[in-house]
Amino acid sequence: MRILIVEDEAALAEALSEILRQNGYLSDTAANGTDGLEFARIGIYDLILLDIMLPGMDGLSVLKALRREKIHTPVILLTARSEVSDIIAGLDAGSDDYLPKPFSTAELLARIRAISRRGGRYLEDSCCFEDLSLQKGSMELSCGSRTIRLGLKEFQLMELFLRNPHQVLPKDLIIGKIWGLDTAADYNNVEVYVSFLRQKLQALGSRASIRTNRGVGYSLEA
Repeated sequence: MRILIVEDEAALAEALSEILRQNGYLSDTAANGTDGLEFARIGIYDLILLDIMLPGMDGLSVLKALRREKIHTPVILLTARSEVSDIIAGLDAGSDDYLPKPFSTAELLARIRAISRRGGRYLEDSCCFEDLSLQKGSMELSCGSRTIRLGLKEFQLMELFLRNPHQVLPKDLIIGKIWGLDTAADYNNVEVYVSFLRQKLQALGSRASIRTNRGVGYSLEA
């Protein structure tokens, strides 16, 4: 799961990024509303943490622009404003949740999990498809009684496939979600890790397979 942090306080943005990393989430950061809007338009994020008071373009304007453009990525607004009128304005603009500053790490993570469950796209402890089960805490991929531990990139890529079965995932999308925007990774990296996962699926004896959609990307099929 990749999360976009749009926050102009550098220390807070860094702290949020580290908290997310420690809890198994990938993240990118933008320090102003204009950059945040451009990042969000790319379409690689599963959730956006969006501050309201931002230079360049305030958070509510960013949110309204996203919703006008039919970008429905879930948004949690982060702000020092806690008046009821501010909360209503944020929700009416299209946010999915609202978290006043200061907030606890536990509450932030709980709200992220709640929104993820609401979207039906992400399970906190495991995700499954056909005869496969992927455990987040141990990064183990299981099929029946057989289990293989995955490396970090393998785990992230397998989770992406399991959360989007039967969907063709373009290579550019995979690079953005797994390696991020500021990366030297290219299509060869994707091909190598897909090859690794195919070998592991074969070793597990799974009915699932990763299909190549030539010139486009890959899909997980039964």
